[in-house]
Amino acid sequence: MSRAVLSLGSNVGDRRAHLQKAVASLGKSVRAVSRIYRTPPWGPVPQDDFYNIAVIAEDDTVDAQGWLSRCQELEQAAGRERSVRWGPRTLDADVITVEVHRKPVVSADPVLTLPHPRAAERAFVLVPWAEIDPTADLPGAGPIADLIAAMDVSGITRAGYVR
Repeated sequence: MSRAVLSLGSNVGDRRAHLQKAVASLGKSVRAVSRIYRTPPWGPVPQDDFYNIAVIAEDDTVDAQGWLSRCQELEQAAGRERSVRWGPRTLDADVITVEVHRKPVVSADPVLTLPHPRAAERAFVLVPWAEIDPTADLPGAGPIADLIAAMDVSGITRAGYVR
């Protein structure tokens, strides 16, 4: 069994609809979806706030590369354009962690580094993930609850649910 933690975010157009469509597209593989969190943008580009969610998905037929391919397909379906690094986007879909047979996949491949190399720094990833898996560990970084406790999360607010 392959299990992935995915981080989905949107700050262009109908943010909630982009997230809803992405979750629906993941279909029966979805095991848990966090609430939507409104989060300030991360990085140097001025832009609108994001709506972010975490998704736990499982599928016997998908490996780590397959989860990356699914994320890229979700972004394409949402019309994502990659014109500015860390810029505004209809959908940002990232693979945060993958486990195969309950063992974390660790990869230094520049195309798919696992666990996600900046996840431990990003409250917009960890806060939604903690909601659906509060005892989770980020491989190499420790319990996500401890990581969150050391962060400023004051700019993060709940913004509803994906339906």
